[in-house]
Amino acid sequence: MNPCRCCQSSECRTTFHRRGFLAGAMGAAVAAEAGLLDFASSLFAADPKPAGKPLVRVVFLRSEVTPIVSWPGGNCDVPAQQALFTKTLQDAAAQLGVQLDVRSQPINKRSEIATLLETLKQSPPAGLIVCAMELELWELCNQIVRDKGNLPTVIYSHVSGFTSHLQCGRNTPYTYLGATQDAGWLAFALRMLHTIWRTKNTRILFVAGGDNRETTVAGVGTVFHWIPKARFAEEFKKVAATAEIRAAAALVAKNAQKIVEPSEDDILQAVKNYVVCRRLMEAENCQGIAIDCLGWHDPVCLAFSKLRDEGIVAACEFDANATIGMLLTHLLFQRPGFQQDPSPNTVNNTLIGAHCTSPLRLEGFDKPYQAPYLLRSYHTRTGVAPEVLWPVDKPVTILHAEVAMEKPVSAAKAEAKGAKIFVGQGRVVANIAQPPTGCCRTAVEIELDGVADTRDVKGFHQLFILGKHERMFRAYGQLAGMAVAPIAGNAGSLSATPS
Repeated sequence: MNPCRCCQSSECRTTFHRRGFLAGAMGAAVAAEAGLLDFASSLFAADPKPAGKPLVRVVFLRSEVTPIVSWPGGNCDVPAQQALFTKTLQDAAAQLGVQLDVRSQPINKRSEIATLLETLKQSPPAGLIVCAMELELWELCNQIVRDKGNLPTVIYSHVSGFTSHLQCGRNTPYTYLGATQDAGWLAFALRMLHTIWRTKNTRILFVAGGDNRETTVAGVGTVFHWIPKARFAEEFKKVAATAEIRAAAALVAKNAQKIVEPSEDDILQAVKNYVVCRRLMEAENCQGIAIDCLGWHDPVCLAFSKLRDEGIVAACEFDANATIGMLLTHLLFQRPGFQQDPSPNTVNNTLIGAHCTSPLRLEGFDKPYQAPYLLRSYHTRTGVAPEVLWPVDKPVTILHAEVAMEKPVSAAKAEAKGAKIFVGQGRVVANIAQPPTGCCRTAVEIELDGVADTRDVKGFHQLFILGKHERMFRAYGQLAGMAVAPIAGNAGSLSATPS
Protein backbone atom coordinates (compact mmCIF):
# COMPACT_ATOMS: atom_id res chain seq x y z
CA MET A 1 0.00 0.00 0.00
CA ASN A 2 1.35 3.42 -0.92
CA PRO A 3 1.80 5.89 1.94
CA CYS A 4 -0.86 8.57 2.32
CA ARG A 5 0.33 12.06 1.33
CA CYS A 6 -1.38 13.57 4.38
CA CYS A 7 0.43 11.54 7.02
CA GLN A 8 3.22 9.60 5.25
CA SER A 9 1.86 6.35 6.71
CA SER A 10 1.04 3.14 4.87
CA GLU A 11 -1.61 2.36 7.51
CA CYS A 12 -3.87 5.25 6.58
CA ARG A 13 -6.88 4.35 4.44
CA THR A 14 -10.18 5.87 3.41
CA THR A 15 -13.27 4.89 5.35
CA PHE A 16 -15.27 4.28 2.16
CA HIS A 17 -14.73 4.33 -1.58
CA ARG A 18 -15.65 7.61 -3.25
CA ARG A 19 -16.95 5.93 -6.41
CA GLY A 20 -19.33 3.88 -4.30
CA PHE A 21 -20.48 7.06 -2.56
CA LEU A 22 -21.26 8.67 -5.91
CA ALA A 23 -23.23 5.68 -7.11
CA GLY A 24 -25.12 5.25 -3.87
CA ALA A 25 -25.91 8.90 -3.30
CA MET A 26 -27.45 9.81 -6.66
CA GLY A 27 -29.24 8.54 -9.68
CA ALA A 28 -27.62 8.88 -13.08
CA ALA A 29 -29.26 12.23 -13.86
CA VAL A 30 -28.23 13.79 -10.54
CA ALA A 31 -24.72 12.41 -10.94
CA ALA A 32 -24.43 14.16 -14.29
CA GLU A 33 -25.59 17.40 -12.71
CA ALA A 34 -23.05 17.03 -9.89
CA GLY A 35 -20.22 17.28 -12.41
CA LEU A 36 -21.36 20.86 -13.05
CA LEU A 37 -21.95 21.79 -9.44
CA ASP A 38 -19.41 23.83 -7.52
CA PHE A 39 -20.38 22.35 -4.15
CA ALA A 40 -23.92 23.70 -3.85
CA SER A 41 -23.98 26.69 -6.17
CA SER A 42 -27.50 25.89 -7.35
CA LEU A 43 -28.88 26.05 -3.81
CA PHE A 44 -28.23 29.75 -3.20
CA ALA A 45 -27.10 32.94 -4.91
CA ALA A 46 -23.32 33.31 -4.74
CA ASP A 47 -23.00 36.73 -3.10
CA PRO A 48 -25.61 38.15 -0.69
CA LYS A 49 -24.74 41.82 -1.20
CA PRO A 50 -26.20 44.68 0.85
CA ALA A 51 -28.78 46.89 -0.83
CA GLY A 52 -27.86 50.17 -2.45
CA LYS A 53 -24.86 51.60 -4.27
CA PRO A 54 -22.15 53.99 -3.09
CA LEU A 55 -21.78 57.30 -4.94
CA VAL A 56 -18.23 58.34 -5.89
CA ARG A 57 -17.44 61.75 -7.39
CA VAL A 58 -14.63 62.18 -9.94
CA VAL A 59 -13.01 65.48 -10.97
CA PHE A 60 -10.09 66.41 -13.22
CA LEU A 61 -7.66 69.24 -12.42
CA ARG A 62 -6.22 70.61 -15.67
CA SER A 63 -6.30 73.62 -17.96
CA GLU A 64 -8.87 73.90 -20.74
CA VAL A 65 -6.03 74.14 -23.25
CA THR A 66 -2.90 72.12 -22.51
CA PRO A 67 0.08 74.45 -21.98
CA ILE A 68 3.28 73.72 -23.88
CA VAL A 69 5.70 74.18 -20.98
CA SER A 70 3.88 72.72 -17.98
CA TRP A 71 4.26 69.03 -17.23
CA PRO A 72 3.11 66.90 -19.05
CA GLY A 73 2.77 69.70 -21.59
CA GLY A 74 2.32 69.46 -25.34
CA ASN A 75 3.94 66.03 -25.64
CA CYS A 76 0.78 64.44 -24.19
CA ASP A 77 -2.77 64.18 -25.52
CA VAL A 78 -4.39 65.30 -22.28
CA PRO A 79 -8.05 64.95 -23.39
CA ALA A 80 -7.31 61.38 -24.51
CA GLN A 81 -5.65 60.75 -21.16
CA GLN A 82 -8.77 62.01 -19.34
CA ALA A 83 -10.91 59.75 -21.53
CA LEU A 84 -8.72 56.78 -20.57
CA PHE A 85 -9.06 57.56 -16.86
CA THR A 86 -12.81 57.95 -17.24
CA LYS A 87 -13.29 54.64 -19.06
CA THR A 88 -11.11 52.80 -16.54
CA LEU A 89 -13.25 54.10 -13.69
CA GLN A 90 -16.53 53.47 -15.50
CA ASP A 91 -15.57 49.86 -16.23
CA ALA A 92 -14.59 49.31 -12.60
CA ALA A 93 -17.78 50.98 -11.34
CA ALA A 94 -19.91 48.67 -13.47
CA GLN A 95 -18.12 45.64 -12.03
CA LEU A 96 -18.31 46.81 -8.42
CA GLY A 97 -21.81 48.25 -8.45
CA VAL A 98 -20.69 51.84 -7.81
CA GLN A 99 -22.62 54.91 -8.91
CA LEU A 100 -20.06 57.17 -10.57
CA ASP A 101 -20.55 60.94 -10.91
CA VAL A 102 -17.87 62.16 -13.34
CA ARG A 103 -17.43 65.88 -13.94
CA SER A 104 -15.95 65.94 -17.43
CA GLN A 105 -15.47 69.72 -17.42
CA PRO A 106 -11.96 70.27 -15.97
CA ILE A 107 -11.37 72.36 -12.85
CA ASN A 108 -8.56 74.94 -12.83
CA LYS A 109 -9.64 77.80 -10.53
CA ARG A 110 -9.72 78.23 -6.74
CA SER A 111 -13.30 79.45 -6.93
CA GLU A 112 -14.31 76.18 -8.63
CA ILE A 113 -12.61 74.21 -5.85
CA ALA A 114 -14.54 76.23 -3.26
CA THR A 115 -17.80 75.41 -5.05
CA LEU A 116 -16.85 71.73 -5.23
CA LEU A 117 -16.04 71.59 -1.52
CA GLU A 118 -19.34 73.23 -0.60
CA THR A 119 -21.22 70.71 -2.76
CA LEU A 120 -19.39 67.83 -1.09
CA LYS A 121 -20.24 69.25 2.31
CA GLN A 122 -23.93 69.61 1.51
CA SER A 123 -24.27 66.18 -0.16
CA PRO A 124 -21.38 63.96 0.93
CA PRO A 125 -20.64 61.09 -1.46
CA ALA A 126 -19.02 57.82 -0.39
CA GLY A 127 -15.73 59.05 -1.80
CA LEU A 128 -13.90 61.43 -4.10
CA ILE A 129 -11.30 60.80 -6.82
CA VAL A 130 -9.24 63.77 -7.94
CA CYS A 131 -7.17 63.32 -11.10
CA ALA A 132 -4.32 65.85 -10.89
CA MET A 133 -3.24 66.28 -14.50
CA GLU A 134 -1.07 69.39 -14.57
CA LEU A 135 2.01 70.43 -12.61
CA GLU A 136 0.99 74.08 -12.23
CA LEU A 137 -2.37 73.20 -10.63
CA TRP A 138 -1.16 71.06 -7.71
CA GLU A 139 -2.03 73.77 -5.21
CA LEU A 140 -5.67 73.00 -6.00
CA CYS A 141 -5.04 69.44 -4.74
CA ASN A 142 -3.61 70.86 -1.54
CA GLN A 143 -6.71 73.03 -1.16
CA ILE A 144 -8.98 69.98 -1.49
CA VAL A 145 -6.97 67.94 1.02
CA ARG A 146 -6.92 70.79 3.53
CA ASP A 147 -10.65 71.50 3.43
CA LYS A 148 -12.43 68.22 2.57
CA GLY A 149 -12.73 66.97 6.17
CA ASN A 150 -13.01 63.21 6.64
CA LEU A 151 -14.32 62.44 3.16
CA PRO A 152 -12.30 59.47 1.80
CA THR A 153 -10.35 60.99 -1.10
CA VAL A 154 -7.93 59.57 -3.65
CA ILE A 155 -5.56 61.95 -5.43
CA TYR A 156 -4.36 60.33 -8.66
CA SER A 157 -1.23 61.50 -10.48
CA HIS A 158 -0.29 59.97 -13.84
CA VAL A 159 3.29 61.35 -13.81
CA SER A 160 2.01 64.90 -13.40
CA GLY A 161 3.82 65.89 -10.21
CA PHE A 162 7.33 66.04 -8.78
CA THR A 163 8.53 64.88 -5.35
CA SER A 164 7.53 68.14 -3.67
CA HIS A 165 4.02 68.00 -5.16
CA LEU A 166 3.50 64.37 -4.18
CA GLN A 167 3.79 65.17 -0.46
CA CYS A 168 0.14 66.21 -0.77
CA GLY A 169 -1.98 64.28 1.74
CA ARG A 170 0.90 62.06 2.77
CA ASN A 171 0.03 62.26 6.47
CA THR A 172 -3.65 63.17 6.15
CA PRO A 173 -6.20 60.58 7.32
CA TYR A 174 -8.87 59.55 4.81
CA THR A 175 -6.54 60.55 1.97
CA TYR A 176 -4.36 58.48 -0.34
CA LEU A 177 -2.17 59.80 -3.11
CA GLY A 178 -1.66 57.28 -5.91
CA ALA A 179 1.13 58.33 -8.26
CA THR A 180 1.70 55.80 -11.04
CA GLN A 181 1.87 55.63 -14.81
CA ASP A 182 -0.48 52.61 -14.62
CA ALA A 183 -3.93 54.03 -15.34
CA GLY A 184 -5.40 50.63 -14.47
CA TRP A 185 -4.59 51.34 -10.82
CA LEU A 186 -7.63 53.62 -10.75
CA ALA A 187 -9.77 50.48 -10.62
CA PHE A 188 -8.16 49.57 -7.31
CA ALA A 189 -8.62 53.15 -6.07
CA LEU A 190 -12.33 52.79 -6.72
CA ARG A 191 -12.32 49.36 -5.07
CA MET A 192 -10.84 50.90 -1.89
CA LEU A 193 -13.62 53.51 -1.76
CA HIS A 194 -16.19 50.79 -2.41
CA THR A 195 -14.71 48.74 0.44
CA ILE A 196 -15.06 51.62 2.89
CA TRP A 197 -18.74 51.89 1.95
CA ARG A 198 -19.31 48.12 2.06
CA THR A 199 -17.85 47.73 5.53
CA LYS A 200 -20.30 50.38 6.74
CA ASN A 201 -23.20 48.63 5.01
CA THR A 202 -22.48 45.00 5.89
CA ARG A 203 -24.15 42.84 8.52
CA ILE A 204 -22.35 39.78 9.83
CA LEU A 205 -24.37 37.09 11.59
CA PHE A 206 -22.88 36.09 14.97
CA VAL A 207 -24.19 32.73 16.16
CA ALA A 208 -23.17 32.69 19.82
CA GLY A 209 -24.62 33.07 23.30
CA GLY A 210 -28.30 33.02 24.09
CA ASP A 211 -29.74 36.41 23.15
CA ASN A 212 -30.55 38.64 20.19
CA ARG A 213 -28.61 41.89 19.94
CA GLU A 214 -26.53 44.04 17.62
CA THR A 215 -23.12 45.62 18.02
CA THR A 216 -21.16 47.95 15.75
CA VAL A 217 -17.45 47.80 14.98
CA ALA A 218 -15.95 51.14 16.00
CA GLY A 219 -14.26 53.04 13.18
CA VAL A 220 -15.39 50.45 10.61
CA GLY A 221 -19.18 50.54 10.83
CA THR A 222 -19.87 46.84 10.25
CA VAL A 223 -22.83 45.52 12.23
CA PHE A 224 -22.57 42.23 14.11
CA HIS A 225 -26.07 40.76 14.34
CA TRP A 226 -26.18 38.24 17.20
CA ILE A 227 -28.61 35.33 17.45
CA PRO A 228 -28.70 32.49 20.02
CA LYS A 229 -26.41 29.57 19.33
CA ALA A 230 -29.40 27.21 19.70
CA ARG A 231 -30.85 28.59 16.45
CA PHE A 232 -28.26 26.65 14.45
CA ALA A 233 -29.34 23.28 15.85
CA GLU A 234 -32.99 24.17 15.31
CA GLU A 235 -32.39 25.01 11.67
CA PHE A 236 -30.21 21.95 11.13
CA LYS A 237 -33.15 19.66 12.02
CA LYS A 238 -35.12 21.14 9.12
CA VAL A 239 -32.53 20.24 6.45
CA ALA A 240 -33.49 17.12 4.56
CA ALA A 241 -30.94 14.98 2.70
CA THR A 242 -32.29 15.90 -0.73
CA ALA A 243 -30.82 14.56 -3.96
CA GLU A 244 -29.15 17.91 -4.55
CA ILE A 245 -27.50 17.94 -1.14
CA ARG A 246 -26.35 14.35 -1.65
CA ALA A 247 -24.95 15.37 -5.03
CA ALA A 248 -22.96 18.18 -3.43
CA ALA A 249 -21.62 15.80 -0.75
CA ALA A 250 -20.63 13.30 -3.44
CA LEU A 251 -18.78 16.01 -5.35
CA VAL A 252 -16.84 16.97 -2.22
CA ALA A 253 -15.80 13.34 -1.83
CA LYS A 254 -14.96 12.96 -5.52
CA ASN A 255 -12.69 16.02 -5.61
CA ALA A 256 -10.72 15.14 -2.47
CA GLN A 257 -7.25 13.66 -2.94
CA LYS A 258 -8.03 11.24 -0.15
CA ILE A 259 -10.72 10.58 2.44
CA VAL A 260 -8.99 9.58 5.67
CA GLU A 261 -11.33 9.49 8.68
CA PRO A 262 -14.81 10.79 7.66
CA SER A 263 -17.72 8.53 6.77
CA GLU A 264 -20.31 9.11 4.06
CA ASP A 265 -22.72 10.41 6.69
CA ASP A 266 -20.08 12.78 8.11
CA ILE A 267 -19.72 14.43 4.70
CA LEU A 268 -23.48 14.67 4.29
CA GLN A 269 -23.83 16.40 7.67
CA ALA A 270 -21.04 18.81 6.69
CA VAL A 271 -22.97 19.83 3.57
CA LYS A 272 -26.10 20.31 5.66
CA ASN A 273 -24.11 22.73 7.83
CA TYR A 274 -23.42 24.80 4.70
CA VAL A 275 -27.15 24.93 3.95
CA VAL A 276 -27.90 26.04 7.52
CA CYS A 277 -25.32 28.83 7.32
CA ARG A 278 -26.82 30.14 4.10
CA ARG A 279 -30.40 29.89 5.37
CA LEU A 280 -29.60 31.74 8.59
CA MET A 281 -27.78 34.53 6.75
CA GLU A 282 -30.69 34.93 4.38
CA ALA A 283 -33.25 34.91 7.19
CA GLU A 284 -31.36 37.55 9.17
CA ASN A 285 -30.38 39.72 6.16
CA CYS A 286 -26.65 39.22 6.73
CA GLN A 287 -23.74 39.02 4.29
CA GLY A 288 -21.40 36.86 6.38
CA ILE A 289 -21.34 34.59 9.42
CA ALA A 290 -19.26 33.88 12.53
CA ILE A 291 -20.06 31.02 14.91
CA ASP A 292 -19.10 29.91 18.42
CA CYS A 293 -18.07 26.59 16.87
CA LEU A 294 -15.14 25.29 18.95
CA GLY A 295 -15.60 21.64 19.91
CA TRP A 296 -18.70 20.87 17.84
CA HIS A 297 -19.39 17.19 17.15
CA ASP A 298 -20.33 17.98 13.52
CA PRO A 299 -18.17 21.05 12.80
CA VAL A 300 -18.80 23.75 10.22
CA CYS A 301 -15.22 23.52 8.85
CA LEU A 302 -16.18 22.27 5.40
CA ALA A 303 -19.08 24.73 5.16
CA PHE A 304 -16.80 27.63 6.09
CA SER A 305 -14.22 26.58 3.49
CA LYS A 306 -16.86 26.72 0.75
CA LEU A 307 -18.38 29.98 1.98
CA ARG A 308 -14.99 31.68 1.84
CA ASP A 309 -14.46 30.34 -1.67
CA GLU A 310 -17.73 32.05 -2.61
CA GLY A 311 -16.52 35.39 -1.23
CA ILE A 312 -18.58 35.19 1.96
CA VAL A 313 -17.03 35.97 5.35
CA ALA A 314 -17.08 32.86 7.56
CA ALA A 315 -15.12 33.37 10.78
CA CYS A 316 -14.31 30.61 13.26
CA GLU A 317 -14.93 30.94 17.01
CA PHE A 318 -16.91 34.20 16.48
CA ASP A 319 -13.61 36.12 16.39
CA ALA A 320 -14.36 39.80 15.70
CA ASN A 321 -10.81 40.60 14.56
CA ALA A 322 -10.70 37.74 12.07
CA THR A 323 -14.17 38.68 10.84
CA ILE A 324 -13.15 42.22 9.89
CA GLY A 325 -9.80 41.08 8.49
CA MET A 326 -11.61 38.59 6.29
CA LEU A 327 -14.13 41.20 5.14
CA LEU A 328 -11.35 43.59 4.10
CA THR A 329 -9.44 40.83 2.31
CA HIS A 330 -12.50 39.68 0.39
CA LEU A 331 -13.49 43.17 -0.71
CA LEU A 332 -10.03 44.53 -1.55
CA PHE A 333 -8.44 41.54 -3.25
CA GLN A 334 -11.31 39.26 -4.25
CA ARG A 335 -9.62 36.31 -2.60
CA PRO A 336 -10.14 34.48 0.69
CA GLY A 337 -8.06 34.48 3.86
CA PHE A 338 -7.01 31.57 6.06
CA GLN A 339 -7.81 32.23 9.74
CA GLN A 340 -5.26 30.31 11.80
CA ASP A 341 -3.74 29.64 15.21
CA PRO A 342 -0.11 30.87 15.15
CA SER A 343 2.67 28.57 16.39
CA PRO A 344 6.22 29.93 16.01
CA ASN A 345 8.93 27.50 14.93
CA THR A 346 11.91 28.88 16.87
CA VAL A 347 14.41 26.53 15.19
CA ASN A 348 13.65 27.75 11.67
CA ASN A 349 12.34 31.19 12.73
CA THR A 350 9.18 30.49 10.75
CA LEU A 351 5.51 30.70 11.67
CA ILE A 352 3.14 27.74 11.48
CA GLY A 353 -0.51 28.67 11.09
CA ALA A 354 -2.99 25.88 11.68
CA HIS A 355 -6.78 25.61 11.68
CA CYS A 356 -9.39 23.05 10.70
CA THR A 357 -10.76 25.03 7.78
CA SER A 358 -9.08 26.74 4.86
CA PRO A 359 -10.43 28.04 1.55
CA LEU A 360 -9.42 26.38 -1.71
CA ARG A 361 -9.65 29.29 -4.15
CA LEU A 362 -6.49 30.87 -2.81
CA GLU A 363 -5.72 32.85 -5.98
CA GLY A 364 -9.18 34.44 -6.15
CA PHE A 365 -12.88 33.72 -6.13
CA ASP A 366 -13.10 33.86 -9.92
CA LYS A 367 -9.82 32.08 -10.66
CA PRO A 368 -9.73 28.45 -11.82
CA TYR A 369 -7.11 27.35 -9.28
CA GLN A 370 -8.35 25.29 -6.33
CA ALA A 371 -5.87 23.98 -3.78
CA PRO A 372 -5.79 20.18 -3.34
CA TYR A 373 -7.35 18.87 -0.16
CA LEU A 374 -7.94 15.74 1.90
CA LEU A 375 -10.98 15.05 4.04
CA ARG A 376 -10.03 14.60 7.67
CA SER A 377 -11.76 14.57 11.04
CA TYR A 378 -12.05 17.49 13.44
CA HIS A 379 -10.58 17.95 16.97
CA THR A 380 -13.40 15.89 18.40
CA ARG A 381 -12.36 13.04 16.05
CA THR A 382 -15.74 13.40 14.41
CA GLY A 383 -17.14 15.23 11.41
CA VAL A 384 -15.21 16.66 8.47
CA ALA A 385 -12.33 19.12 8.34
CA PRO A 386 -10.53 19.77 5.05
CA GLU A 387 -6.75 19.46 5.09
CA VAL A 388 -5.80 21.99 2.42
CA LEU A 389 -2.34 21.89 0.83
CA TRP A 390 -1.03 25.38 0.13
CA PRO A 391 1.35 26.02 -2.82
CA VAL A 392 4.94 26.04 -1.56
CA ASP A 393 7.31 28.92 -2.42
CA LYS A 394 4.44 31.27 -3.27
CA PRO A 395 4.34 34.75 -1.67
CA VAL A 396 1.97 35.20 1.26
CA THR A 397 0.64 38.14 3.27
CA ILE A 398 -0.22 37.96 6.97
CA LEU A 399 -2.88 40.28 8.38
CA HIS A 400 -4.20 40.90 11.88
CA ALA A 401 -7.08 43.34 12.36
CA GLU A 402 -7.64 44.78 15.83
CA VAL A 403 -11.14 46.12 16.37
CA ALA A 404 -13.52 46.90 19.21
CA MET A 405 -17.15 45.86 19.42
CA GLU A 406 -19.62 48.13 21.11
CA LYS A 407 -23.29 48.97 21.06
CA PRO A 408 -24.43 51.29 18.27
CA VAL A 409 -22.69 54.64 18.62
CA SER A 410 -22.56 57.89 16.71
CA ALA A 411 -20.34 57.95 13.64
CA ALA A 412 -18.12 60.61 15.22
CA LYS A 413 -17.49 58.51 18.32
CA ALA A 414 -16.86 55.38 16.26
CA GLU A 415 -14.32 57.11 14.03
CA ALA A 416 -12.56 58.61 17.05
CA LYS A 417 -12.01 55.20 18.56
CA GLY A 418 -10.85 53.66 15.29
CA ALA A 419 -9.42 50.31 14.33
CA LYS A 420 -5.94 49.05 13.53
CA ILE A 421 -4.39 46.52 11.18
CA PHE A 422 -1.00 44.79 11.39
CA VAL A 423 0.48 43.43 8.19
CA GLY A 424 3.54 41.62 6.86
CA GLN A 425 4.75 39.51 3.95
CA GLY A 426 6.71 36.34 3.32
CA ARG A 427 6.45 33.03 1.49
CA VAL A 428 4.96 29.59 2.00
CA VAL A 429 7.62 27.11 3.18
CA ALA A 430 5.75 23.86 3.78
CA ASN A 431 2.53 22.04 4.64
CA ILE A 432 2.77 20.18 7.95
CA ALA A 433 1.96 16.46 7.77
CA GLN A 434 -0.35 14.91 10.38
CA PRO A 435 0.78 12.56 11.84
CA PRO A 436 3.43 12.77 13.14
CA THR A 437 2.57 16.38 14.00
CA GLY A 438 -0.60 16.92 16.03
CA CYS A 439 -2.33 20.20 15.20
CA CYS A 440 -5.29 21.55 13.30
CA ARG A 441 -5.88 19.88 9.95
CA THR A 442 -4.62 22.61 7.62
CA ALA A 443 -1.16 23.62 8.84
CA VAL A 444 0.91 26.01 6.75
CA GLU A 445 4.48 27.05 7.55
CA ILE A 446 5.56 30.49 6.32
CA GLU A 447 8.78 32.48 6.39
CA LEU A 448 8.27 36.19 7.12
CA ASP A 449 10.39 38.95 5.58
CA GLY A 450 12.58 40.83 8.02
CA VAL A 451 11.18 39.27 11.21
CA ALA A 452 14.04 38.53 13.59
CA ASP A 453 11.94 36.34 15.90
CA THR A 454 8.50 35.03 14.89
CA ARG A 455 7.48 35.06 18.55
CA ASP A 456 7.14 38.83 18.05
CA VAL A 457 4.30 38.43 15.54
CA LYS A 458 1.27 40.28 16.87
CA GLY A 459 -2.19 38.89 17.37
CA PHE A 460 -4.01 35.58 17.21
CA HIS A 461 -6.22 34.13 14.48
CA GLN A 462 -4.30 36.19 11.93
CA LEU A 463 -5.08 35.64 8.26
CA PHE A 464 -2.73 34.11 5.71
CA ILE A 465 -3.52 35.46 2.22
CA LEU A 466 -1.82 34.15 -0.88
CA GLY A 467 0.05 36.89 -2.76
CA LYS A 468 1.74 40.21 -1.99
CA HIS A 469 -0.77 42.66 -0.55
CA GLU A 470 1.06 44.57 2.18
CA ARG A 471 1.44 47.84 0.33
CA MET A 472 -2.19 47.87 -0.75
CA PHE A 473 -3.37 47.16 2.81
CA ARG A 474 -1.31 50.16 3.89
CA ALA A 475 -2.89 52.28 1.18
CA TYR A 476 -6.35 51.23 2.32
CA GLY A 477 -5.56 52.00 5.95
CA GLN A 478 -4.48 55.52 4.99
CA LEU A 479 -7.65 56.08 2.96
CA ALA A 480 -10.02 54.53 5.53
CA GLY A 481 -8.49 56.27 8.54
CA MET A 482 -7.21 53.00 10.04
CA ALA A 483 -3.81 52.84 11.70
CA VAL A 484 -1.46 50.34 10.03
CA ALA A 485 1.64 48.83 11.65
CA PRO A 486 4.13 46.02 10.90
CA ILE A 487 3.03 42.59 12.06
CA ALA A 488 6.22 42.32 14.13
CA GLY A 489 8.01 45.48 15.26
CA ASN A 490 9.56 47.31 12.32
CA ALA A 491 9.76 44.15 10.24
CA GLY A 492 9.68 43.83 6.52
CA SER A 493 9.98 46.03 3.47
CA LEU A 494 7.10 46.96 1.22
CA SER A 495 6.61 45.39 -2.18
CA ALA A 496 5.55 47.46 -5.15
CA THR A 497 2.36 45.76 -6.29
CA PRO A 498 -0.07 43.04 -5.30
CA SER A 499 0.18 39.74 -7.13
